[in-house]
Amino acid sequence: MPDNNKELTLSAPLSGPVLTLANVPDAVFASGAMGDGIAIDPLNDTLYSPCAGVVIHVARSSHAVTVRADNGAEILLHLGLDTVELNGEGFAMLVKESDRVSLGQPLLRYDLDKVGQHCKSLVSLLILTNSADFQVRPITLKAVKVGEPLLHIIARNVVAANTDKSGGPEVRGQVQVAHRGGLHARPAALIRQTAQGFSSHSQLHFNGKSAPCNSLIGLMGLAIGEQDVVQVSCQGPDADAALQALLSALATALPDDHHAQSPTTTAALKRPAEAGVLHGVCAAPGLVAGPLFRLNAITLPADAGQHDPEQQQQTLETALNAVRSEIAATLAQAKKHKNADEEAIFAAHMALLEDPALLDAAQQFIAQGTAATHAWSQSIDTQCDMLQGTGSPLLAERANDLRDLKQRVLRALLGEAWQYQVPAGAIVAAHELTPSDLLQLSAQGVAGLCMAEGGATSHVAILARGKGLPCIVALGAQLLEQPQDQAVVLDADDGRLELTPNAQRLADVQQAQIQRQQRRDSQQAKAHLPVETRNGVHIEVVANVASSNEAADAFANGADGVGLLRTEFLFVDRQTAPDVEEQRSAYQAVIDAMGDKSVIIRTIDVGGDKQLDYLPLPAEANPVLGLRGIRLAQARPEILDQQLRALLQVKPLSRCRILLPMVTEVDELLHIRQRVDALRLELGITERPEIGVMIEVPAAALQAEQLAEHADFLSIGTNDLSQYTLAMDRDHAGLAARVDALHPALLRLIAMTCEGAAVHKRWVGVCGALASDPLATPVLIGLGVTELSVSPVQIGEIKDRVRQLHEAECQRLSRDLLKLASAAAVRHACHQHWPLR
Repeated sequence: MPDNNKELTLSAPLSGPVLTLANVPDAVFASGAMGDGIAIDPLNDTLYSPCAGVVIHVARSSHAVTVRADNGAEILLHLGLDTVELNGEGFAMLVKESDRVSLGQPLLRYDLDKVGQHCKSLVSLLILTNSADFQVRPITLKAVKVGEPLLHIIARNVVAANTDKSGGPEVRGQVQVAHRGGLHARPAALIRQTAQGFSSHSQLHFNGKSAPCNSLIGLMGLAIGEQDVVQVSCQGPDADAALQALLSALATALPDDHHAQSPTTTAALKRPAEAGVLHGVCAAPGLVAGPLFRLNAITLPADAGQHDPEQQQQTLETALNAVRSEIAATLAQAKKHKNADEEAIFAAHMALLEDPALLDAAQQFIAQGTAATHAWSQSIDTQCDMLQGTGSPLLAERANDLRDLKQRVLRALLGEAWQYQVPAGAIVAAHELTPSDLLQLSAQGVAGLCMAEGGATSHVAILARGKGLPCIVALGAQLLEQPQDQAVVLDADDGRLELTPNAQRLADVQQAQIQRQQRRDSQQAKAHLPVETRNGVHIEVVANVASSNEAADAFANGADGVGLLRTEFLFVDRQTAPDVEEQRSAYQAVIDAMGDKSVIIRTIDVGGDKQLDYLPLPAEANPVLGLRGIRLAQARPEILDQQLRALLQVKPLSRCRILLPMVTEVDELLHIRQRVDALRLELGITERPEIGVMIEVPAAALQAEQLAEHADFLSIGTNDLSQYTLAMDRDHAGLAARVDALHPALLRLIAMTCEGAAVHKRWVGVCGALASDPLATPVLIGLGVTELSVSPVQIGEIKDRVRQLHEAECQRLSRDLLKLASAAAVRHACHQHWPLR
């Protein structure tokens, strides 16, 4: 082993195809949060040691083992995904902690069939958990056999010492960034993952500044916007391949990047001053009252300096490891409870703890004699100032994630308890809360949150909405001057914090809270019952879902079925298309989760601005008007044929309905019907599934009668229909608030769709966001819609709304709405006719 045991070649612990971490179907591992490494889809039933070393950890459930190599590298070997839930069933651990193991020694055996049938995936991980100290260089990305060379790892101090002009020629390329909102956290993480799949050193260059592609903070600090042109440089043995991969990652927008949109309001609206009231921005809705509880951030005394750098570096590393363990526990809970938002946020935190820009800056301060506490604090503050100086609200709000890590690591360094002691029912006030703060405050039963700063699109806002915690941000410094324990009213819906409510106001708020909870309980108690209007018209309230887990939640919440299963989740973030069996299994799981209810499955809707790595399509000047949805079948018919084969083989087929996206002409529908019939004949299937058409473009609405003649049902996608009708991009920060599906022009198209469908006695559903808006429920029923596909958590609320309505009244009043001039006028009229309780 050359260079004083600092370099090491790891052998394959399993046999099978090799995958980069970016292609692992698990957000935590794919993000690199647990460390750098590689994955194998195993073909054998025994896990072998990739090197000589000592076993330092064995998982209680026997699905994972960690070996410390002789050069100090700590290697986690994790068999399968979510296999911890098997509680050791099917696994036989062959070693114990502190055992000395040799290269190629068997570590554990497992029942390939039993484990494969009960886990999310058999894809297994080799992760370098202390990758901050080592650089990982894949030797091969092809299939391997046990014992073949797999990874080369080199201590980072050796890499730094050996870096010179001998790294090979530099290659460069230029590309326009396609990611919505620019290079914020999610696309920056994608670029980082892509770069980590190659041994070459890669950098991104923009506006006279550069950043290494393995640094999230450095990438975000370049303040690269959507459609900006950037340069990429790569130097190393696989520079050409790395360059092409990075150019592709920058040029391909992430699908459904709902966190990319900049806030349309970054500060409280100017309002007349009110005595005893602070105005801010609503981050999560709700109305609550309670005692104010102010949280104070950690403050550090002056640092005298002259500390021992080696001792301080070890102190910092110990604290970082402690925080990594805390975050890993949070991630495990998020995965267990299937909370995707929490998982994504804390996976990003774990990645930030490994960021070289952050760690290098802290090490430089420590080398100058600075205490570990102050070195860490200064390193974070420097990076926060950089992100806030970009002028991007999105990047400025990501600085709050860094402040979260600052507080957590400082507490570990100072030996302070991480948990706050906050009384249940309190309204918490702080300069700015972090995601970690929010999770523990929510667990302690606080009533609401208010912050002097912060934004409505921050990670804290996302989590607060998910937890149902009312939250106001941007209240100003005066918030922190309020006395502890004073009674306040937090009216998040209106962005108001009332500082001096009288007894009657407090009593009114308390009564409103009781009534709201009683209403929710009542709605949920009836959510599993079929729903009719007051005059006996049956309306189906179904759910929009993207996985079997979400389908199970929808069923538990009382959904009458699935109105839209988005299938894109099977096709994105991978190098090859899913085969027929993988697709069939995924669709079958959704159908099984819904009991005896029907499931509408939309065929793949990609193309245009939603590209797949394995489906190269030409660049388009107007991607949303280009080759997407059902049009993709014209260019790559084999993709849709594979999906149709999978759909035709689910059981029972009678509960599967197929929905075709982006149809604009009758011929497109007829062509797919012919393909379905041909594939049925090929598979020997006599039953014919129902086939519906999504109404997403004005042309389809105008031809609804002709489409309904050949379709079994029509489903209106109000999200796309709104932007195509109004010629406004719903992801445009300046226009998003004006893309309102209650615009009279949209309502006319919905009315025309229902009228055309009625000619052929076809039913019409709505699967866009408008269906989840209770204000729109009477309008849609009045125009002829009989199925509403909504968010699973809103099933009870929308069913309760339907029970209050009379169809004839809805029809009469909805027709009058078509004559109004704006969406605002329609909403005002709806509030007048059908006030929300």
